[in-house]
Amino acid sequence: MNLIGLVALLRSTGYPVAFSHFHVDENNPTPNPPFIVYTTPNNSDFIADNKNYYKITDVDIELYTDKKDLQAEQAIESLLDANDLPYNSYQVFIEKENLHQKVYEVRLI
Repeated sequence: MNLIGLVALLRSTGYPVAFSHFHVDENNPTPNPPFIVYTTPNNSDFIADNKNYYKITDVDIELYTDKKDLQAEQAIESLLDANDLPYNSYQVFIEKENLHQKVYEVRLI
């Protein structure tokens, strides 16, 4: 799967999705939670003989909710499982924003 396919899957949840952050102005306010932000913090390409043989993209899928939302988490986890995308996850509470963040780390090959 590539990044375009993953983004399409994330959008199929019905939650707002953006890369890195939402562009906010008076006409486009921040969406209400739950919403998803994804980033591509680095790549882990397989390199040999001075070539990138396999493109490998690490993706962090960040789910933001205003309360612990098991249904939203299950929606993302089911989507990843159904598409054979193994993941690691962790969660934190962001006091300044009063939001829960659950991050799913996946690798696209």
